[in-house]
Amino acid sequence: MGNFPYHPVMDKTKMILRLFAALCLAAVLSAQNTGSRSAVHLLMGNPDGAEPSAAAQRKYLMMKEQFALSYDRMTGIPNWVAWHTDSSWLGEVRRSNDFRADSTLPEQWYRVHEASYRRSGYDRGHMCPSGDRTNTQYDNSMTFLMTNMIPQAPNNNQGPWAQLEIYCRELVQQGKELYIYCGGNGEQGFLDSGRVQIPLRTWKAVLVLDAGEDDLRRVTDAARTIAVVMPNSNALIGKNDDWRSFRVTIDSVEALTGFDLFSRLPHSVQTAIERRTDAE
Repeated sequence: MGNFPYHPVMDKTKMILRLFAALCLAAVLSAQNTGSRSAVHLLMGNPDGAEPSAAAQRKYLMMKEQFALSYDRMTGIPNWVAWHTDSSWLGEVRRSNDFRADSTLPEQWYRVHEASYRRSGYDRGHMCPSGDRTNTQYDNSMTFLMTNMIPQAPNNNQGPWAQLEIYCRELVQQGKELYIYCGGNGEQGFLDSGRVQIPLRTWKAVLVLDAGEDDLRRVTDAARTIAVVMPNSNALIGKNDDWRSFRVTIDSVEALTGFDLFSRLPHSVQTAIERRTDAE
């Protein structure tokens, strides 16, 4: 075949097609990265088999880039929230403080809002903490969605609960990465005209690993775990109480909640790490 003469229209068309292809590829890669970023939070398991269907009103799975949760439409709070934390999530952005309703809930569901806890005596208590998402302002802001909150007694939220959150970040700064589940349990009344349940207690379970790759495969029966159950009442917990005094086994958290935590680990490993009470 002979050489074709230069044709500016054809060259421009090729450039547009190449640009379009590049944009499409970037969109695909972005979607893949977002998906993997969300999936890591449930790498160790989905504790109650929550599903991303509006028909699952008592355990509606919500996957955020920053955390995952099982939401209960009837109580207005999450059953559990799960997230992964390593050094890539920590930075120096300021606390957003933009508490707001979660617009991604099914359209017909009531959306707990920033004023739902007002004058109740309870804090809007983060499950995935603001302090665990300080790498970007967007990530930090996402922790202020009300689907990430439960009513917490100030002595609980601002005392031992906050101490444990800080301790977990200190572990990350020491070269660890964490897989965390937490939530509320029991009932002691409601806020917002009966739309938001006040938990009787709070609980948390933490798996501690050295920072690395292929996390699911490298958890051994010697892995450190931390679990706590704390009363959600100013009368039963003090701001200066040591979080360590509330340590329990993961087995006891599971017995309390009915959840299967770290369920994707081999049975022998799961059994070993869940029966120990942390003593470090």
